[in-house]
Amino acid sequence: MHEPFGPSVTPFPVGDKVGAAELVRRMGGTAFQARKLAQAVHIWDAMLQGDVTIFLGLAGAMVPAGMRSVVAYLIENRLVDCVVSTGANLYHDLYECLGYRHWQSGQEIDDVRLASQQVYRFYDVLASEQDFSQGEAFITDFSLTLDPSRLYTTREYFQLLGRALVPVAKEEGILTAAVRQGVPIYCPALADSVFGLSIAEGRLRSGIRLAFDIIADVVEIARIATEAKSSGVVYIGGGTPKNFIQQAAVAAYLFGREGLGHDYGIQITMDQPDWGGLSGCTFEEAQSWRKMAADAAFVTVRAEATIALPIIVSALAEGSDQAIRDRRRPVLSFESVAEA
Repeated sequence: MHEPFGPSVTPFPVGDKVGAAELVRRMGGTAFQARKLAQAVHIWDAMLQGDVTIFLGLAGAMVPAGMRSVVAYLIENRLVDCVVSTGANLYHDLYECLGYRHWQSGQEIDDVRLASQQVYRFYDVLASEQDFSQGEAFITDFSLTLDPSRLYTTREYFQLLGRALVPVAKEEGILTAAVRQGVPIYCPALADSVFGLSIAEGRLRSGIRLAFDIIADVVEIARIATEAKSSGVVYIGGGTPKNFIQQAAVAAYLFGREGLGHDYGIQITMDQPDWGGLSGCTFEEAQSWRKMAADAAFVTVRAEATIALPIIVSALAEGSDQAIRDRRRPVLSFESVAEA
């Protein structure tokens, strides 16, 4: 009989009244993606207990799928310190904070009929085109209050937008939580979203040319990563948010220093590395770029994010509550933003 290579697999024991933390603990005794999910909770807990700056990369249609409150919880309780998101998720967050809704769709969908009814579809989620237009108008009107004589970083823009949203928000969300907690939000692909369209509409309507300094975003997030005593990443999907955070780990040379890579990593994705795309790229591959440290602790959970993320965050909320309360939160400082 061969010597065991590690602990034996423990068949999952079923019981009633099992909380999320215990559920994940039991999953950790199994195999495949269940054990990977448990490892993700363990790594995130380790980040919370250390002096670690935690970056969140948010891609995919997470907010329409019901993940707004999950992400807002991460920000409000400082389980993450810096967010990089697609513009779409941030727009859907604003849309819901203003009181508009996404709706579950039925099994049989006629998309041509939906178009005639001015209804948008995101897989099995629907939204009203009229409501969408109201959210766009809010962004356009807000953007026209900003100073066209200067350039804005996307961090400044979303901080100011969050401030404008707080007094009128009907529900709390990602933008409102971020402004309350001082968590920066970056959106390197701002134009590839409703924000791009809304700001463009304002330019065409008024002639006011609001402009952004995207390179200042690059410098800012690179400085955050470089000055961090230790850094960790959590990626929901991949795309631009993932790469923007990954490249920050190797950008220390901009400041005459050597980048050693992120020390912790969690990735939730259903993409595969075989196709060569970033969304499926492994953390091991990132080590070749020194985007991840040679001795980094990381795990990729190959699961659909709307399944994995609520379980992971609920397990942390329940099982790591003391670490969350006691956490030493990194203080990130920036030049003061212009008043809108």
